[in-house]
Amino acid sequence: MSAAIDWAELEAAALAVQQRAHAPYSHYLVGAALRTASGRVFAGCNVENASYGLSICAERNAIGQMVAAGERTPVAIVIVTLGPVLGTPCGACRQVLAEFARELPIRLMVSDGAVPPRVTTLEALLPEAFREDSLVPSVRNPGR
Repeated sequence: MSAAIDWAELEAAALAVQQRAHAPYSHYLVGAALRTASGRVFAGCNVENASYGLSICAERNAIGQMVAAGERTPVAIVIVTLGPVLGTPCGACRQVLAEFARELPIRLMVSDGAVPPRVTTLEALLPEAFREDSLVPSVRNPGR
């Protein structure tokens, strides 16, 4: 599936938004850019907070932008970190991504290019994700 994806545009968007991250505590800048089925690109960066639990990751920021624009179908995402190793989405981001696309291709890269990029999938990173079909019918459809 990743062969048909134009990774270059997503990489450029992720690198650009990474530079706008707010990471005064960890200094670990992260950018994420995703493409939807409509062809639109949504980008997000991490925004840290002095109360660490209130920080938001780049991936969830990008998903939030997508949803706010009325989109629901991501088809690919690039996540760029500082390195020295490829960073993968945290557990919370994996679960949020799984809400929208279980088979999502994910390209991981570091901004300085010192480590070769790698493509994986959300299914590989989060097998057996908790999804709507895990809920009992009365929770999925409260009006029924």
